[in-house]
Amino acid sequence: MPATTPEFSTLRIDTTANPAVAHLVLNRPARLNALSAELLSELVEACSWIDSVPDLKVLVVTGEGPNFSAGFDLDDFSGLGESSRDPRATADLGRRAAEALTDVAPLTIAAVRGHCVGGGLVLVAACDLRVAATSTRFAIPEVDLGIPLAWGGIPRLVREIGPARTKELVLSCRPFGAEEAASLGVVNRVVDDEAFETVVAQWAEELSGKPMFSIRATKSQVNAVMEEMAGTRRNANDADTLLAALADEESRQASRDYLASRGRS
Repeated sequence: MPATTPEFSTLRIDTTANPAVAHLVLNRPARLNALSAELLSELVEACSWIDSVPDLKVLVVTGEGPNFSAGFDLDDFSGLGESSRDPRATADLGRRAAEALTDVAPLTIAAVRGHCVGGGLVLVAACDLRVAATSTRFAIPEVDLGIPLAWGGIPRLVREIGPARTKELVLSCRPFGAEEAASLGVVNRVVDDEAFETVVAQWAEELSGKPMFSIRATKSQVNAVMEEMAGTRRNANDADTLLAALADEESRQASRDYLASRGRS
């Protein structure tokens, strides 16, 4: 790793004893690592820096504390249509962050536990490999919140679990556990909570022992095939769809009802 690791306000890059392995940590535990505009911007910046690290083969993506991420920060969302200086740019940050994570050079392992909600699941789907603790709870509540799932989440889910299951999970907004996520193909492995960190570390160590050329060639080839199957690059208008939902009165009422049910206005 380079001598100076950059510092961020909402996430952290942790180096390890193995220079081929590092951790990218969503670091807002008091907010369940909710994805604020600042965090998404820093994620894009962090991925750019990570690409400059020549010896890094494996990047573990995880959340600080007991949760991966509670999804898009509702405080940022609730004011998006009215007070944001640049609403479209803000709405587009999630797509940019997910694509940066998809395209980052090292092999990425999403290490998921606790709550993994909405945009957090999109970030997990943007990673190459995924391991979940047994107690992990997933949910995609966007439709109940009055907005469509954006950030390239739809094509990512369609190519992982198929169109019918994507529609069912996205439209029902129901929570689902780690075992169902594995059966659907959302995650590769489910690990007991007690062994979770050990198994993630062992997997990262094992993969870091593979030749760099083959790791990156395999990642590049698989990603290219996946783009042909259900490309995410056509989702540049996701931000416009989000803003359109904010202007739709039925969607706005759903948003108000959802926020009120969680003690927000």
